[in-house]
Amino acid sequence: MKLAIVGGGSTYTPELIDGFARYHDVLPLTEIHLVDPDQHRLGLVAGMGRRMLARAGCPIKIVATSDLVAGVDGADVVLIQLRIGGQDARQQDETWPHEVHCIGQETTGPGGFAKALRTVPVMLGIAETIRKHAKPDAWIIDFTNPVGIVTRALLQAGHRAVGLCNVAIGFQRRFAGLLGVGHEDVQLGHVGLNHLTWERSITVDGVDRLPELLAGRLGELAEEVESAPDVLAQLGMVPSYYLHYYYDHDQVLAEQLHEPTRAEAVRAVEHELLDLYADPSVDTKPEALERRGGAFYSESAVELMASMQGADTPPRVVNMRNAGLLPFLPDDHVVEVPARFVDGHFVAEPVAPLPDDITGLISGVAAYERLALDAAVNGGRDRVVRALRAHPLVLQHERADKLADLLLAANRGFLPWA
Repeated sequence: MKLAIVGGGSTYTPELIDGFARYHDVLPLTEIHLVDPDQHRLGLVAGMGRRMLARAGCPIKIVATSDLVAGVDGADVVLIQLRIGGQDARQQDETWPHEVHCIGQETTGPGGFAKALRTVPVMLGIAETIRKHAKPDAWIIDFTNPVGIVTRALLQAGHRAVGLCNVAIGFQRRFAGLLGVGHEDVQLGHVGLNHLTWERSITVDGVDRLPELLAGRLGELAEEVESAPDVLAQLGMVPSYYLHYYYDHDQVLAEQLHEPTRAEAVRAVEHELLDLYADPSVDTKPEALERRGGAFYSESAVELMASMQGADTPPRVVNMRNAGLLPFLPDDHVVEVPARFVDGHFVAEPVAPLPDDITGLISGVAAYERLALDAAVNGGRDRVVRALRAHPLVLQHERADKLADLLLAANRGFLPWA
């Protein structure tokens, strides 16, 4: 089985390699092709990956290439993990929105929109190459943020694609630890849009244990997702960490104005990691990789790919076509829910009705996402303004107009139409 990783020079990649080595009995890959235009990073990451596999006694072959066609040729699965513009662009996304009193974040709000504008056209071009050169039934696994918008772009263009995020698997592992059970025994009632999700239930052996955790560990859960305990108590659910950008916007913004950006912290960790990857004596996943983010990144990929290869596994949380799951959204929107891979496609259980405050927020963000994708595919300042104005964290026209100017100034080099 051949896996191609586009963006294979990412410092995340050894996390994936570690998982593929540990779970080789579950997912018997024979070769991994790392594709990246940055040959220096690619060489360091590939060398690190080969040493890790050798230490584990794992027979997977790693091939490094800057040739996309060669990398995806004959692939069974292509995993895409891109950051167009690198950490420099992320630094911009996390700062220019502050000029008009909006949060700066790489997937949420105006910064996340900028990332979508840079990313979607590149992803669609890569996907066309995959369509032409990978196996006819090859799947694209989208790890590239903003996952919901990018996955919908791929599906809208007719590609066999599914989006994957590590938020749900992180919750699953965390809840399992709190309850003292194995993580495979925990099934989540996970629902929403990517980076806008709630855990409605935590089922173990047919029993929902969420009320128990909310009653006994409320403060701990609230701290974990950086929200007030009252929020969780009123919801009767656990919101993802990304909801605090909505529920606590002004507080988060005040903190951002006086703290280093996440991009600065990640850049420092990446330099440290690349130095380690260059050391021929390092052949195990470095501890510093945990500070890079993406907890359980490899496990989520292995579990999903194993289920797609026919393994009998529990439902996995994926980004997939709505198709009536959330009846207040269009069928072709992309939602994040647990699903099984059955007869070549993903099938999710029906979703029980959601409270009005949650449906309202999901609907608002979904409307923004649709406008954002239109702007990413077709360009134009008017489309940018309209998408920004629709975002629940912006709304005001004057603010959206100023944000559009800031966004285009920071991203002109990535947007030919601008």
